[in-house]
Amino acid sequence: MSAHVRTDGQPVNLEATFRFQAIGTNWEIDTEQPIPEQVRHRIRSVTEDFDHVWSRFRADSLVTRIARAEGGGRFEFPARDLALFELYDRLVAATEGAVDPLIGRDLELLGYDARYSLVPDTAALVHRRRDRWLSDIHRDGTTIASDRPTVIDVGAAGKGYLVDLVSHTLTEEGIDRFFVDASGDMRHRGAEAVRVGLEHPRAPGRVIGTVNLRDGSLCASATTRRTWGAGLHHVLDGRTRRRPVADVVATWVLAADAATADGLATALFVSEPASLRSFEFSWVRMLADGRVQWSDNFDGHLFI
Repeated sequence: MSAHVRTDGQPVNLEATFRFQAIGTNWEIDTEQPIPEQVRHRIRSVTEDFDHVWSRFRADSLVTRIARAEGGGRFEFPARDLALFELYDRLVAATEGAVDPLIGRDLELLGYDARYSLVPDTAALVHRRRDRWLSDIHRDGTTIASDRPTVIDVGAAGKGYLVDLVSHTLTEEGIDRFFVDASGDMRHRGAEAVRVGLEHPRAPGRVIGTVNLRDGSLCASATTRRTWGAGLHHVLDGRTRRRPVADVVATWVLAADAATADGLATALFVSEPASLRSFEFSWVRMLADGRVQWSDNFDGHLFI
């Protein structure tokens, strides 16, 4: 989904590309001129700091420390991340708990843990007490308190939020035309809209349509990515949690910022679009039976 052209069919004049890896995925940043090394270093620092705080796959992260705190405790997050907390508050409320960042332990029991054991513990999933964001975590700004070990997973919106942090870094450095692509989570800045393909979730290399993106974000999610067994993938309904969702296979969301687009792309797996009307966005989603749904304000073209 990284190929992009102007909406009039001409190539976008973003000829310099900075490629790197962060939070376990591939990133590309397209700009008019090569990004200076000091700016590249700053971008790497931003992504490393985010990972050091939020990754449940790192032994030295703040999230891992919370997960290992036998008696719970009070934990300070960077002031920068208040917006991420507030977005999750909105997502949890709008989806009635279907999106919940406290699904981390459930993902671990399904086999998606720091060791990538990929072996579900079915009995533990059935009998364990489930943590809820609005009742089992107490938050005051960027300070959270818990009374027992809690596994936080921000996979629903975290990558999009990091795309926003990287984009903000670029604009602070005076780079005002760019295209950031973090393996499906994208943010564009510039006067000319670009056309982006919506990759078919079951046929890599094919697209089901295109979308016009200008000064905004597009985030995609699919249950055919990050799979490790029959019916096992990374998208859970926070209200049930025992099995990954099965009714929707792919979603695409356009919004002003990538964190919102990423969070809503997850929410569309577990909630009807009407329940998310407090957010400003447009969307497309593919159901398990192959049907495709889209919003009236979707600015693009679908082939199916």
